[in-house]
Amino acid sequence: MGKIYLVRHGQASLGANNYDQLSALGVKQSFRLGEYFKERGIFLEAAYCGSLSRQQGTLSQILQGLEEPKINCTTIAALNEYDSHELIKSVHHGNIPNPSTPDGYKEFFRLLRLGLLQWMTNSVSPNNLPSFADFQEGIIQALKNVQSSHKGAVLIVSSGGPISTALAYLLEASDSARIELNLRLRNSSISELSFNANALSVISFNGLEHLSEPQYKDWITYA
Repeated sequence: MGKIYLVRHGQASLGANNYDQLSALGVKQSFRLGEYFKERGIFLEAAYCGSLSRQQGTLSQILQGLEEPKINCTTIAALNEYDSHELIKSVHHGNIPNPSTPDGYKEFFRLLRLGLLQWMTNSVSPNNLPSFADFQEGIIQALKNVQSSHKGAVLIVSSGGPISTALAYLLEASDSARIELNLRLRNSSISELSFNANALSVISFNGLEHLSEPQYKDWITYA
């Protein structure tokens, strides 16, 4: 059986002018994950990634920590995250709350939950976003490509939306469960799939074994 490591990007820059960049902590989380793979003798047959800066930066740091810079890496746009601001604007006509404060954070994610549910049920069509059905199809096709092209361990670096969409599809989860999976994913977390030519199965969700030691207790983040 082959194995897919679905990794969410390291901490990005929530509340900043440009969210799509790793924070200093996000760099460390990602590098540490690469060290973890090396410590456990995990050999990656290939790596896939979206085209967003936070995803690309996470993959780069993992490979540095793993000390395997020559692994074949492929960029797939279908692994990119949805645009959270466009989702919120599809259900909210005022200013988008700034999630850098506790109240702003709470309201931002309340609106995001609403936008996600409306998008999934085809009740809204956010600007510059595909339909949710097309978003999901792109992610599933990426997994099927890995399934048909590899037999060993494969790394896929993406974001909460694509990862939770893949997991919910495989688990036949409801839309509300899909949203909960999405918003519970932690930065640099690993969700594992096993695969062969005929099947894809979920093994684990949202693991942070690489940050389990006491010195990393402050490295656990969600955004």
